Amino acid sequence: MRLWQQIGRGKPQPVKANALVDCGWGRILFGQTYEEVEDLVCDIRAEGPEQRDIAMYVTEPHVLIAAAPSELFLDPSHTYRLNLATYRGWDRKPGGFMVRRMVPDTDADAVNRLYALHRMVPVRPDFFDEESQGRLLTYFVAEDEESGAIIGTVLGIDHSIAFEDPEKGSSLWTLAVDPQTPHPGVGEALIRWLAEHYIARGAGSMDLSVLHDNRGAIALYEKLGFHRLPVFAVKRRNVINERLFAGHDPAKDMNPYARIIINEARRRNIAVDVLDAEGGLFQLTSGGRTVRCRESLSELTSAVALSICDDKAMTRRIVQAAGVEVPEEVEASDRTAVKAMLEKHGSLVVKPARGEQGRGVAVDLDTIESVEQAIEIASRHSEQVLVESFHKGLDLRLIVIGYELVAAAVRRPAEVVGNGRDTVRQLIERQSRRRAAATGGESRIPLDTETERCVRKAGYGMDDVPPEGVSFPVRKAANLHTGGTIHDVTDHLHPRLKEAAIRVARAIGIPVVGVDFIVSDPADPDYVFIEANERAGLANHEPQPTAQRFIDLLFPLTMPAAAREPRKADAAAEH
Repeated sequence: MRLWQQIGRGKPQPVKANALVDCGWGRILFGQTYEEVEDLVCDIRAEGPEQRDIAMYVTEPHVLIAAAPSELFLDPSHTYRLNLATYRGWDRKPGGFMVRRMVPDTDADAVNRLYALHRMVPVRPDFFDEESQGRLLTYFVAEDEESGAIIGTVLGIDHSIAFEDPEKGSSLWTLAVDPQTPHPGVGEALIRWLAEHYIARGAGSMDLSVLHDNRGAIALYEKLGFHRLPVFAVKRRNVINERLFAGHDPAKDMNPYARIIINEARRRNIAVDVLDAEGGLFQLTSGGRTVRCRESLSELTSAVALSICDDKAMTRRIVQAAGVEVPEEVEASDRTAVKAMLEKHGSLVVKPARGEQGRGVAVDLDTIESVEQAIEIASRHSEQVLVESFHKGLDLRLIVIGYELVAAAVRRPAEVVGNGRDTVRQLIERQSRRRAAATGGESRIPLDTETERCVRKAGYGMDDVPPEGVSFPVRKAANLHTGGTIHDVTDHLHPRLKEAAIRVARAIGIPVVGVDFIVSDPADPDYVFIEANERAGLANHEPQPTAQRFIDLLFPLTMPAAAREPRKADAAAEH
């Protein structure tokens, strides 16, 4: 007796039996095509390593799970359907990017990068080299019109081809958008593009699966006309899916910078105890060794190294003595020296001597009035305020772990793009909400005097309506906590910058550090040191292996054997 009936109305019609589709990151098993529960369980058990299979359209999940209760679980996701016959088109298409078909030879790595940013399973390397899927699978990507970067992707499955679906259905999978993109509406554009693609093919509907607590995505789907279906998804219990079936996780309430480390530790069977979720404090234990961490700050960092990083003036002196290029600097209390420096350089930077996350920092101050105002604001965060020469260029963050460079990324200040309708204030508020959603609440654009100053410098007031397509920065400091974005450049870094970052780490004596430089280009050798951060956000540098290298440092015996051998060879070469 068939346990999974057709979802639509009317008498069931014959379909291809036991239908499944390989998507490269896992398989979709269409539950409504299976006559026997044993067959579906058998196919789920055939899940490949590092893959995520999904049994979809299961209307009686209790029957399926009862057949293998220790192996299967009910996925906490909702299934939604868009009726393509009543689909309503665009009111106004967004700008700044284009949607096109994916070209596997040139786009595959970029698509996998987006998957990694969202902690999704990547497509295995050989997938696009295998026999062509023809019309079964459709990949679309969103491409930034200015940079050519891939900023979004979506996959579609044609059910008529997959299992001769009499309802002529389709489904949407692996929607992923670069959280750093300044362009609004990328996700909606990809959804609409795929829907209109299947409308052209004569499909009647498009389905998707979304986690029950993904409120932002659900709100978008419902706005577009999707409605809930009374069907379920069942998955196999594995390491990839553990967070979905393991029950309440105290680490779930922690910020992304702590969670990325905890996830990697658990992947290696290292015990994790959350000591203070709000403060990002946790404890790792393996093989009798216990290490406390506050995000990427661990007990391996000495109190002396921590105190050096906390004092920006001392940090500058220490790294300058080690031969690192530093900006000119004076105490804000010496107003004569401040005025002389402004006359010499034309623009200055003001920042508290102590503090983090960009609080109280003002950049590119070209009048004495703006400098004095910035000094007053910075003094609220630290008794000692520093004034430095301003150097135009890109803000480069380098992650050094175990005195090896692991990642490098350019940080860009928060900016907005005009649409010809909204005021600057509205654009900032919307972009701030998008950045908060993309970073788990870690990145927001403050509506403060510094933002107002930057807006004025761009030629606008907060209540002005910028023309469509015009972009401009609303902060000068490229700090992620104030709405900035980050863009990986690890593979394009000049060797001199790598050497300088490692020199900074060794001068301070700190095993894990984020080093900030101003550079003209990451591929060029010139730089100026800005500061060192003892608690760098490792989650900002995915898909670079920052969390993996951090756990390697803390628990080297948990490193995969294949990873240990190259490290030994590198160490021998250095000697």
